[in-house]
Amino acid sequence: MRFVPTKTADQQACLTLHRTRHLFIRQQTAVINATRAHLAEFGIVARVGRGGMDELLEVIADPDDERVPEIARESLAALGDQLQRLRLQILEFDRRINAWHRSNEMSRRLDELPGVGPALATALVASVPDAKVFRSGRDFSAWIGLVPKQNSSGGKEKLGNITKQGDRYLRSLFTAGALAVIRMVKIRGAKHRPWLGRLLERRSTKVAAIALANKLARMAWAMMAKGERYREPIALAR
Repeated sequence: MRFVPTKTADQQACLTLHRTRHLFIRQQTAVINATRAHLAEFGIVARVGRGGMDELLEVIADPDDERVPEIARESLAALGDQLQRLRLQILEFDRRINAWHRSNEMSRRLDELPGVGPALATALVASVPDAKVFRSGRDFSAWIGLVPKQNSSGGKEKLGNITKQGDRYLRSLFTAGALAVIRMVKIRGAKHRPWLGRLLERRSTKVAAIALANKLARMAWAMMAKGERYREPIALAR
């Protein structure tokens, strides 16, 4: 049985920042999807991404665009106003998280790990009061839900998909960080991370991202539990 250490008030405050920001992001996604769906009913669509959404907001704000009936325009304008407020709130919470990150030594140390930015670093420090309660990096990765399920019998080891158990928020941040590292590998070439380059040759980007996220989680545990700083692999240090 693993007992969870009590979090400090400062850690709980940081988690409140993260959870509120995450809620605003979900609300932002819902507003964007609703706006796109309503405009699609009038035959108005735009490219994926923020640029496309900004184009749709311009259509909504243009009273001379006769493709959108006035009654629908009023409703869509309300959604547009809500979207702008959510964007500003998310930016404000990003600023507060970055301020907390700069004030915490362990968070700044974790930020040195590739794929770990202020958001993930602060979430880790706030969520894990004492990393030593985990016996190993694998136990920590399993707690997050990044290790594969094992279906072994008769001496044959079979590994399935990741368990997806544990902290969903941390798992999503680790995966996003891993995808960012993979993007850089594809831009700069596999020579920077040979093992990842070989993995990408054999497996899909998503599978490689989960494998890298698992590796990053184990490295983050070692840094927190042993008080170590990030050391570049020899292949990178040359």
